[in-house]
Amino acid sequence: MAYTPRGTLTPNRSLADLTWLRVGGPADWFFQPADAEDLAAFLAALPAEVPVFPMGVGSNLIVRDGGIRAVVIRLGRGFNAIEISGDTVTAGAAALDAHVARKAAEAGLDLTFLRTIPGSIGGAVRMNAGCYGAYVADCLVSAEVVLRTGQRLTLTATDLRFAYRSSVLPEGAVLVSATFRAAQGAPDALAARMEDQLAKRDASQPTKERSAGSTFRNPSGASSTGRADDVHDLKAWKVIDNAGMRGARIGGAQMSEMHSNFMINAGGATAQDLESLGEEVRKKVLQTQGISLEWEIMRVGEY
Repeated sequence: MAYTPRGTLTPNRSLADLTWLRVGGPADWFFQPADAEDLAAFLAALPAEVPVFPMGVGSNLIVRDGGIRAVVIRLGRGFNAIEISGDTVTAGAAALDAHVARKAAEAGLDLTFLRTIPGSIGGAVRMNAGCYGAYVADCLVSAEVVLRTGQRLTLTATDLRFAYRSSVLPEGAVLVSATFRAAQGAPDALAARMEDQLAKRDASQPTKERSAGSTFRNPSGASSTGRADDVHDLKAWKVIDNAGMRGARIGGAQMSEMHSNFMINAGGATAQDLESLGEEVRKKVLQTQGISLEWEIMRVGEY
């Protein structure tokens, strides 16, 4: 390609150490752009037939053992700024959800639902992340993306067509920042709420294990409004328990004894172990209850 990036472009880069589950093969190319201008110029110069895969902090991802035949793009230091103006918070896609929640709370703005979500803002927008009845869709004003052509584009919440644990982005687009509108609150009260949320999470989830958060979506379905809904009264962990799969294991992969919708790398797991265990859970739930669980963890690459 004619463009020489200012960021770091690495061939055949293993991705296992970049995912929370610590599994997976290499990316053909791994690009860490210096800033949005570098990213835009790189994408514009990249041959159209070369696939692109944007990667966050790897908290909700299984990279298969064969790796990814694409340019994997991971945003870093040039994309983690947080700016607060009035009742809006603008955060780079690489900013950690927890950090954005804390910074907003210090300014008296309530984005506390982000505090316990293990990932970055880019992934939170992409997956319409939510917790405690609040979702990205409820507060997002706009998101800036760089298209596969290198063009920069601002998308509204309507453009993103949010649904339960999902949004719609243009093919190959890389999300670089997002702006949220937040309700006001007393900083001390917001900080106390986040501490309470953290305590509840740590008491019920295997936060000290190698996991990727919730393995499957709650199976009730989404509302017809397009907004993330709150009708998920049928919980994935409950149907997994009913299928007798709490603690189930294949190789080094295990469904957590502490929370059965959390899959963990109990030691030496391969991506195939993890995905096979997930598919076995789906099979058992379908057989025993007629419910088809949908993966919440993204699985990418070749077997």
